[in-house]
Amino acid sequence: MIDSPLFYQTGPALPEVSHADGVMLWDTQGKDYLDGCSGAISCNLGHGRQDIRDAMLAQMDKVAFTYRTQFESAPAVALGHRLVELFNDELGKVFFISSGSEAVESAIKLARQYFFALGKPQRQRFVSLRPSYHGSTMGALGMTGYQPLEAPFTSMTHASIKVPGPDFYRHQDDNDDAHVDRVLAETREAMEAAGPESLIGFVLEPIGGASTGARLLGKRYLQGIRALCDEFGCLLIADEVLTGIGRTGTWFACQHYDVVPDILVTAKGLGAGYYPIGAMLARNHIVEAVMASGGFQHGHTYAGNPLACATGLAVIEAIARENLLENTRQRGAQLEAGLRKLAERYDWVGHVRGAGLLWGVELVADGESRQPFPAEQNRFAQITALAKQEGLLIYPRRTLDGIAGDHFLVCPPLTIQAHEVDTLLERLERAMAGFDQTLTTPPPSALHAQPSRES
Repeated sequence: MIDSPLFYQTGPALPEVSHADGVMLWDTQGKDYLDGCSGAISCNLGHGRQDIRDAMLAQMDKVAFTYRTQFESAPAVALGHRLVELFNDELGKVFFISSGSEAVESAIKLARQYFFALGKPQRQRFVSLRPSYHGSTMGALGMTGYQPLEAPFTSMTHASIKVPGPDFYRHQDDNDDAHVDRVLAETREAMEAAGPESLIGFVLEPIGGASTGARLLGKRYLQGIRALCDEFGCLLIADEVLTGIGRTGTWFACQHYDVVPDILVTAKGLGAGYYPIGAMLARNHIVEAVMASGGFQHGHTYAGNPLACATGLAVIEAIARENLLENTRQRGAQLEAGLRKLAERYDWVGHVRGAGLLWGVELVADGESRQPFPAEQNRFAQITALAKQEGLLIYPRRTLDGIAGDHFLVCPPLTIQAHEVDTLLERLERAMAGFDQTLTTPPPSALHAQPSRES
């Protein structure tokens, strides 16, 4: 443990990392940890990759940084072409940034400027889901539906129109199709109430990330939103910061559902933890209209720098060369089977959901009613701490708008092998057994809670 001046650290002291290799990390005390969440669902290729190191060093030996208005760079052009190919040339223009929040900021600004260029300045509103997460910068935060993150800044952000997405675990409708139809009808009402002529676009994650615990939206819903955007003349913006670059078993999660957005953003896995890089892809006609009106009024210092783009290009080449999309599908099926087997053992596991190597496990106090644990018990943090004691890193959050519910994500690197998935599940099993034992004794924070009406 080290005395740190870094104020973003909260809670108990953290171990100091020593080194990492593949899906494993070690602290300075020699304890190993299996990276069951790819850091922040970003280290898609695992740690210590010699090929990525070589690509970065080769670029650094040439030039590490140039500014985008002064020079073009071969890595930026090559990576741009490669990203366009990954979406079958349907999104033909690329803009590079450094992070997911910046990517979403860029998308909402491009979308706004597009309508401004068309002489439609009255289009000023976005629609997004609650719950959702789209970033922590002020514009992206306005799209986010996660109350603890929003609360200090609600008077300062330009908030989107928040609508519910489908919840295939908790809904009370007759069947899933009826549930989707009801949610789409409510969404249509909200968009009509706002005035279709005021809408810029609809921002969503095709598969939920940290805010919902890998909640699936489904083909019927996503194609329904695509149809609503077309009807109302607004844009569909896919936030694939977390789900992009192979995480769900396809290059982009949209591709599972045969949905093509107007703008797509990605980050995290594009640099695979080796260097910060994100990208925005857009349809040609959007960019052409903006450029004809005087250019895109936006940019960042590190946008498209050669080192970042050389890293991203090496990451994509590694995924393609090693057939990691197929590995993601196979190891994802193995992980899903293991998680569902564990879920059968414990009635406090309410739901297991996901795709590829993006899996969420939702915890509930009562399996039949699907009642969440009391928020003050912080069960999501408790099971994460137990997993870490067992040498497994998982990613926790609250399921219900950030104020209630508990879930954790299991999202190992796309390079994980079958025996390593077995090790992950063994360590998770021990953590879950320990968690189960704690449920017989209320945690300290719950000892002074007021009794319920039923007690």
